[in-house]
Amino acid sequence: MDVVGIDVPCVDFLAHINRLPREADQGARLLEYSWQGGGKVATALVALARLGAKTGIVGVVGGCLYGQFCVDDFVRHGVDVSKLIIDEDGETSLSLVLSESQTCGRNIIFHRGSVRNLSLEDLDRDYITSGKYLHLAQATPVTRQAAVWARQAGNTVVFDADGFREEIQEMLPLIDVFIGSEFYYRALFDDDNYEANCRKLMEEGPSIVVFTFGEEGCLGVDTQGFFNEPAFSVPVKDTTGAGDVYHGAFIYGLLQGWSASKTARFANAVSAIKCTRIGGRAGIPTVSMVEKFMETGCTDFEELDERVKFYRKQGLP
Repeated sequence: MDVVGIDVPCVDFLAHINRLPREADQGARLLEYSWQGGGKVATALVALARLGAKTGIVGVVGGCLYGQFCVDDFVRHGVDVSKLIIDEDGETSLSLVLSESQTCGRNIIFHRGSVRNLSLEDLDRDYITSGKYLHLAQATPVTRQAAVWARQAGNTVVFDADGFREEIQEMLPLIDVFIGSEFYYRALFDDDNYEANCRKLMEEGPSIVVFTFGEEGCLGVDTQGFFNEPAFSVPVKDTTGAGDVYHGAFIYGLLQGWSASKTARFANAVSAIKCTRIGGRAGIPTVSMVEKFMETGCTDFEELDERVKFYRKQGLP
């Protein structure tokens, strides 16, 4: 196994509209819609699988249509689900994602499901340590234990730090690759001394520290020094899952033995291509697509359009 991830998968219903209503009793024109799987680590694992890595998910989904949708989408992409628990009485979470064509903005309405929490007793140490990389996005007793096992086995722990939590800071000694969002950076630092601030986090444990800044690209430090990689310019349709896909692509680059700067550029490209299609998963490219895009700037991929059509047909009652 290349990568094992822990997450609570969910389902995204995505609606691409011309413009969100600004006043009561106004309507909006629905331009495109799609049903896709969601979840930070879950989508990163799907991205890794699309790129050719062997991945497995540890988590809980409900014994409902949404839960089965999540399972089916993992299986479709080749993600191992042998450690994905079905909570028969639970309900999988659902997100309504509204994206605007005029502003490229996005709003999310979230319905929290009722699946039970993953427990320490649910963890299979052999499975957790079977992956060269362990990908996490939550700081809990369960993920902490998994990180301890992974480190003891000599594996690499990658953490997706989107929203700031003090518990994440406390886990830094167990994290090898820290990838934070702009929101996380602003919560920690009140200046733009990027290299110095990244190095401060490195002192806490990680050997690679990266921050993503959306359309501005990403930056970070590793043992070879500081890097700053600009984003690729593409016609953006929907940014849903852009960060999740970036994280998956970053791990893929590390699996290839690339430097952090080369990996970051590759991850920028994968994320950019994803943003040209609706949802977090329909626009995930293959390696050959990424290579072509990085050489030519072309994003006109028929296979991605077929994926968009496929997900649109996956309507749930």
